[in-house]
Amino acid sequence: MNRLGFLTIGLFDPGDPAAGHESTLRIIELGEELGFDNAWLRHRHLQYGISSPVAVLAAASQRTSRIELGTAVTPLGWENPLRLAEDWATVDVLSGGRLNPGLSVGPPMRYDEVRGALYPDAGDLEDFSYERVERLLRLVRGEPASPFRGRAGIEDFSDRVEPHSPGLASRIWYGAASLGSARWAGEQGLNLLTSSVVKAEESEDFEEVQLSQIRAFRAAHPLDGAARVSQGLVVIPTDGASADQRARYTAYAESRLARTSEPQGPGRLMFAPDIVGTSDDVAERLNAHAAFREVDEVAFALPFTFEEADYVQILTDMATRLGPALGWQPKPADAPSP
Repeated sequence: MNRLGFLTIGLFDPGDPAAGHESTLRIIELGEELGFDNAWLRHRHLQYGISSPVAVLAAASQRTSRIELGTAVTPLGWENPLRLAEDWATVDVLSGGRLNPGLSVGPPMRYDEVRGALYPDAGDLEDFSYERVERLLRLVRGEPASPFRGRAGIEDFSDRVEPHSPGLASRIWYGAASLGSARWAGEQGLNLLTSSVVKAEESEDFEEVQLSQIRAFRAAHPLDGAARVSQGLVVIPTDGASADQRARYTAYAESRLARTSEPQGPGRLMFAPDIVGTSDDVAERLNAHAAFREVDEVAFALPFTFEEADYVQILTDMATRLGPALGWQPKPADAPSP
């Protein structure tokens, strides 16, 4: 494995949101100290998780120097592509070129309930198709956003998004759950984020479905087998865990196991079982996972509801035990970004 990362939702108490955001920043700092290659944040709108990862990552960029910072993923239906392109470029500049933004497309979650607040005048006109992503990509790549470039009065104007960060477009990821979206992401030359959720289309075996999506993505990508894919399973090593932690981790995984036995809901979503155990046990299970064998980088998802002390133990075990068991080595503090 070449790159080891982690993903967190950044939960907070609505009565004291600052504490939860500060905890997330400490976890990212710890990730860099432990030698992780990247740290990823989820989006949670109208919930008690980070609603603005781009703002949190801007803060993280000033408290770290090497670790790459990503979103997994930004639901583009909530965003204006022009404004998001500006925000991404700004954070990329602030971080020294370490931003790895991930995104997905489609209508916002629970759209009927939020459309009045989100798009009160254009709810029926918004385009939530792949074209919305393509528009964002054009803007990030520096294509014109306006026909005017020059001076008006005493002010200078650019015809493209500013600041422009030339390398950012090559670090954009797409979160795909279906075979079609994986293939489309490859055709666009994006990187692929594949998580613990896929759509059961050609099979009801999670590993088979995820493997087929990875291969379809690479077959469609200009870089073919060299196209970047990151897998994001929920992985919980227990080497340094206390007895209480091990019991809670096991109970957490067991409470989520039933949903992995068959496709769920009208979308026929397949969920991967959470993997809990010693690093040697986890490595053995991962090495037997058909899709894991197809990738050389991962962003292991931290469970949503654990405490900061739990995350410290899990990340420490990942970096010092599990990663090396999978062939990865932590990066020194003065190493350049991956």
